[in-house]
Amino acid sequence: QVQLVESGGGLVQAGGSLRLSCASSGRSVSSANMGWFRQAPGNEREFVAAITWSGSRYYADSVKGRFTISRDNAKNTLYLQMNSLKPEDTAVYYCAGRPRTYSAQPMGGMTANSIDSWGQGTQVTVSS
Repeated sequence: QVQLVESGGGLVQAGGSLRLSCASSGRSVSSANMGWFRQAPGNEREFVAAITWSGSRYYADSVKGRFTISRDNAKNTLYLQMNSLKPEDTAVYYCAGRPRTYSAQPMGGMTANSIDSWGQGTQVTVSS
């Protein structure tokens, strides 16, 4: 049974930085495709970033150049480094995982019907 636990959210001023962490148990982050999603009040959950088991990275246009997804295989942990934060980045951020894919797919294959594990979410609030 795969469990994902996020941490690192909080309140930050616009232009600031935060790093989110997602500790995985039950599956190695290096053997799966992993990603981050976010959901703001009144909005649908949206894709933010993904990293495949082979190391390919994918980003939403809205965060490209500001956010970086990475992992630490030894710690079995996924990260999301968020820089130059904007008020519109305010949302609950979720970690997600799915079995590895063997061909290039949009968003690293992180679609709703392929994801088999979700974290509980961590709140990120960016003040103006």
